[in-house]
Amino acid sequence: MKLSFILLVLLLSIAPTAPAAAPTRPNVLLICVDDLKPTLGCYGDPIAQTPNIDRLAARGVRFDRAYCNQSVCAPSRNNLMLGSRSTSLGIYGLAQNFRQAVPDAVTLTQHFMRNGWRAEAIGKILHTGHGNHDDDASWSVPAQKEKVVEYLDPKNSANGQLTREEAFFTNQKLGEIRSLPRGAAWEKLDVPDNAYSDGRIADEAIRRLQAAKGRTDTPFFLALGFVKPHLPLTAPKKYWDKYDPAKFVLARDQQDPIGAPAYAGKRGGEIVNYDPLSVESLREADQQRTLIHAYYACVSFMDAQLGRVLDELDRLQLADQTIIVLWGDHGWHLGDHGYWTKHTNYEQANRIPLIIAAPGVARAGGVSRQLAETVDVYPTLAALAGLPAPRGPQPIDGLSLVPVLRDPTTTVRDHAFHSYPREQRMGRAIRTERHRLVEWKRPGAAADTAEFELYDYQTDPEETRNLAAEQPEVVQRLRTILARHPEALAPIGPSGKKAKAK
Repeated sequence: MKLSFILLVLLLSIAPTAPAAAPTRPNVLLICVDDLKPTLGCYGDPIAQTPNIDRLAARGVRFDRAYCNQSVCAPSRNNLMLGSRSTSLGIYGLAQNFRQAVPDAVTLTQHFMRNGWRAEAIGKILHTGHGNHDDDASWSVPAQKEKVVEYLDPKNSANGQLTREEAFFTNQKLGEIRSLPRGAAWEKLDVPDNAYSDGRIADEAIRRLQAAKGRTDTPFFLALGFVKPHLPLTAPKKYWDKYDPAKFVLARDQQDPIGAPAYAGKRGGEIVNYDPLSVESLREADQQRTLIHAYYACVSFMDAQLGRVLDELDRLQLADQTIIVLWGDHGWHLGDHGYWTKHTNYEQANRIPLIIAAPGVARAGGVSRQLAETVDVYPTLAALAGLPAPRGPQPIDGLSLVPVLRDPTTTVRDHAFHSYPREQRMGRAIRTERHRLVEWKRPGAAADTAEFELYDYQTDPEETRNLAAEQPEVVQRLRTILARHPEALAPIGPSGKKAKAK
């Protein structure tokens, strides 16, 4: 009898502790970060100093194979908030609001609001600028905006003038952009964190969390849209000082992939709207090193603001009742292929960080190689909160990742899908564990008019060579997978009508 009792005590002492039960009406903290690629410590970057994102990853599941559905701000945020791919909406640009495609769409936050949650936004969640605007119906109270383009030293904004990118993001003088001066590409000043937008976003987030603590009968959905590392690369000097620029390694391959269609790549674009950058100067090693340094400084700046928010969540004892998602809207080229920023179908523009911490559900410290997409966030959050699965009226293209959160080795799909248009062609792409296939053709055109790119990330992780002509059998196998997806909708024009295919 005594021996049996001792054995029972020993067994209980070594048995794994059961995870805490998931809260029945959890809060949601959605962290959206503009232009953030997985240059993070928890993703294995040896230089990045991101202790707060890293500790968030230790609380939940890190998705190592997560991809945006289109590598540009406004469409990617539509993908997040609607659960619809760009090819299902016909919106591929910055200027068109998603309600031009689906006027009665039920956004992610609307779905939660209809089920009793209070939804608030601080910073950039949906895209405002370039003629586009926010969506009041998606929030319980008006969203609080902060500047995306911001300078503290007037000399960096052409002595205080309205610059090109400031005009874009504030919907001013949109027909006169080329006549406006360029602002500086970076700024390094010895200023407090809340001198810039991300610091103020964290300040307000802390106030909102404190207010939410007192509303015990209403769960919150708080969306924070941090703007760094979006251009201009402006951050307090102390974050620049965290890095030795000599340690940054420049991209080895700065050429277009051999055999890729000329239109698939990019030179210039958004980045040359900033001084002193040009297509020519971006080839210079010193210029590249400064840009990379500035990007990493901005990532560390944003990370510190996230840390302040997480600290307050913990101090208020809300963490055990709160689902936290960190999502980057798309990746960013840092000189690979000679490209900078986003706007392509290549790996560096489309791979994103995605971390989900869900108390009682997500395995703490879990790592998954499941191919995930931005559109999966909506159905995943609905399932975690015990809400009905979203049904539209917009197309719901995402899948719930809850099975993966419970067991990171689980598989729910065999590929990720994304797209990007170029010169009246639509580049529809699928990314499998090993390959990416891109089909380029005009929407509605015959299949035999398509041109293809094929990359093998096992043998050529830097995408140096388009293998489509050399490996037709792989192309055919992947085309079979791509054929599961419907044809891309033609782009919606400024009037809200679909443009005619040409």
